[in-house]
Amino acid sequence: MDLLNLDYEKYSLHNGLEVILYRDNSLPVVAVNIWYKVGSSDEEFGKSGIAHLFEHMMFQGSLNVPKEMHFKYIQEAGGNLNGSTSLERTNYYEKAPSNYLELMLWLESDRMGFLLPSLTQEKLDNQIEVVKNERLERYDNQPYGLAFEVMLSNLYPQGHPLSWSTIGSLKDISGFTLRDVSGFFEKYYSPSNASLVVAGDFESSIAKELIEKYFANIPGKNHISKKKFESVNLKENKFIIHKDNVQLERIYLAWHSDIIYSQHDTALEILSDILTGSKNSHLYKKLVFEKEIAQDISSFQYSNKQSGNFIIISTAKPGVKLNEIKENIFSILEDIKKNGVSEKELQRSKNGIRSSFIYSIQNIQSVADQLNSYNFYLNEPNSFNFDLTKYKNVQSSDIQAAMEMFLSKPYVELHVIPHSLG
Repeated sequence: MDLLNLDYEKYSLHNGLEVILYRDNSLPVVAVNIWYKVGSSDEEFGKSGIAHLFEHMMFQGSLNVPKEMHFKYIQEAGGNLNGSTSLERTNYYEKAPSNYLELMLWLESDRMGFLLPSLTQEKLDNQIEVVKNERLERYDNQPYGLAFEVMLSNLYPQGHPLSWSTIGSLKDISGFTLRDVSGFFEKYYSPSNASLVVAGDFESSIAKELIEKYFANIPGKNHISKKKFESVNLKENKFIIHKDNVQLERIYLAWHSDIIYSQHDTALEILSDILTGSKNSHLYKKLVFEKEIAQDISSFQYSNKQSGNFIIISTAKPGVKLNEIKENIFSILEDIKKNGVSEKELQRSKNGIRSSFIYSIQNIQSVADQLNSYNFYLNEPNSFNFDLTKYKNVQSSDIQAAMEMFLSKPYVELHVIPHSLG
């Protein structure tokens, strides 16, 4: 079987649940992966963080599964599990030996259909405290931890669903009620707003019987349309200074860019790799090795269905001014925009991206998640070859065009500096 042309089956239950089955009998393991089509971009202003909080609530037990037992059942079976929340989806996944497929499907169906009866104020209060502590540890009390929130709040206007972080604000997290959480579940956690992938070592007929048994009787709801955001364009550059408990100054540069799986999105991903993806990349080589003015430098293209951002981050070495780093960054960007990149480095970047991608899908859990991702964004789970072909087709002129289209526009410039300065 061609690794990048997967033979899968996709169908829907009468309640709207999308099901994707992919058999791979090379190892006696099976992965179950569910995407609920809801994330932080579906939240309302003043209710930031509820999608992430609800991810926590989904592990607090359901009608037939006591608190913490979801973890216990899977781990005692020799498997692993977790969940994650992003802008546009919430994901729950397990992997275990093949003979535990029924257990995994039962656990996921019980919390999809029967979470509310077990939802209590005590559980909510407990998880609010857990998430608040997570926020304090990873954001408020972490060096540079608030930088992305500051950046997002300047890239997007107040109240825009992309202007806050996935974890939400402390004020919003603290204020959630049982009614808020129950309403969120009833609105978004429905078979008709979810897709289920089963991948690995299983018999299709048995898997279908089990999926029918555990999911078919969960009521579906009306189709939930995703929010449509107004396109955001900065009219002028924004400059922000943020004081933090840090030792070294750091600069963040952020532009609005293209949506996921678009031509410019792919070109900007390759540009990012050419700029900072290796020790020989343009910015890393110039700023870190040759001039020794930067402690580190990174860049990335981050995109979703309705927006994208291109971001460059660099930490200055002691005594180096951030404006010097900025000048060098823009000098290199202008050079690439004018002269392009060499065929050799373009091919090296493409080869590296392809190798990393193929390596990542050696794990059946990653394959299951990728099938769900392609299904969500492209409505075609088997988009592996399509995805890689996009990179293969990018030319130097495409990178220049993307830079002209987006990196010539106004941007957000954020300086994070020690409290002692200024």
